[in-house]
Amino acid sequence: MAAVTALAVTGLMCVPAGQALSGSKALSGSKALTGGNAVSEAVAQQNQPRDLLAEPEIVKVSRADRAGFQRRFGNVQWTGAGFEGSTVIDRIPTRELRARLQKVYGDPSQKLRDLIDGANFRPGHYIQFEYWFVVNDEIPLMVLDIDGPFGNGLVFAGASRYVDLMPEIKRTLSGKLMGITELGEYEDHYYDINEQQWYLVRYHDGSFTNEKISRPRNLR
Repeated sequence: MAAVTALAVTGLMCVPAGQALSGSKALSGSKALTGGNAVSEAVAQQNQPRDLLAEPEIVKVSRADRAGFQRRFGNVQWTGAGFEGSTVIDRIPTRELRARLQKVYGDPSQKLRDLIDGANFRPGHYIQFEYWFVVNDEIPLMVLDIDGPFGNGLVFAGASRYVDLMPEIKRTLSGKLMGITELGEYEDHYYDINEQQWYLVRYHDGSFTNEKISRPRNLR
């Protein structure tokens, strides 16, 4: 699913198509510090979120806190730039990454069931899951599926003003997802627009299943 379509569900600004798949080159740390003396370096450091050399703190936005996230970051210019470098998670099936996200961060910030009662709901415009994060108390980050349970990797989007920090943020997230030995169980719904088919997507008792179902009457 294209990034523009996927991010339209949030009511926030969209990522340009083709810029959302990403990687994780190491953060230089010194790039933002451009002054020629201690005063200019101090000013540059003050304008950056926390310590560039420290591991980013990635906090998930809960389903209950979605409105606050949207109010705070509603005017953010979203971009996929900075996430382009390849990492191991880009080659892993999305359904497994969903289980890893579940284990590390719990339930998604938003799923299809949270949108089905909205105005002008069209299932083909929506994705299986969205994880919203705030990094270092101030950087918004969004992580979404690409083609439900049938793709590989994830879609990443962040605030354009922090593009230089995105490689390190993705590297940190990748490390957390790959650092676990057990997967989290989950149950989602997904609509394949090409097949015009609904799916119940699960990871349960060590098995992944994509069950074809009729349109759910009520996902809540």
